Amino acid sequence: MTQPALDPEELSLWQAKIRIANQHNIFCHCQQCQREWVASAAEPCSCGSQLVETIACWQFPDD
Repeated sequence: MTQPALDPEELSLWQAKIRIANQHNIFCHCQQCQREWVASAAEPCSCGSQLVETIACWQFPDD
């Protein structure tokens, strides 16, 4: 059994929630010193490195 597609209003609401989650929950990993942190935006590492990988936290499973 397949789920029905979202109607335009539901899709808009879902997209807005994803934008908010992306703005406030960014997992950062420094590829130079291996430091990890969560920030509201991509930022350089405290070691000064610009080699920072970023992933939106909502992409991680809750368990």
